[in-house]
Amino acid sequence: MTKRAITKRGGRRRAAPQRTALQKKLDDRYGRTSLPWRRRAFWISVAVFAVAAIAYLVWITLQNSLDDISIAETGYLVVDERAVTVSFQATPPSGARFACAIQALDEDFGVVGWRVVEYAPFPETTRSFTERVPTLALATTGTVKECWTI
Repeated sequence: MTKRAITKRGGRRRAAPQRTALQKKLDDRYGRTSLPWRRRAFWISVAVFAVAAIAYLVWITLQNSLDDISIAETGYLVVDERAVTVSFQATPPSGARFACAIQALDEDFGVVGWRVVEYAPFPETTRSFTERVPTLALATTGTVKECWTI
């Protein structure tokens, strides 16, 4: 009578070395082996991709912030039904030409006046402007929509 390994539940236990040998043969046959150099190459390529993505994001962020124009609205005055004046301060990049879109809004925030003004480079860091915007109807406010470099 041969001795068999019996589990606590009374069943037969298979020999572990035979199962791993069979699994190894199947893995080799179907290309499921994990080679150390493949694993290392995968993680190196992931790291290179991550570093490149972070470098790209940093470059885009710096590029956008260098061309950014800081605007601070200082006030507006509704002149009459046909005009609004908007006062603001702008801080463009040093020596850059820029333009600003200035708009007049009614009480429902609909655009009733619009004007694009171009500015030449100036030596000061920040400069104040007051611009008149013609309107089609009575406006309740005037704002600077956006500014950009030319």
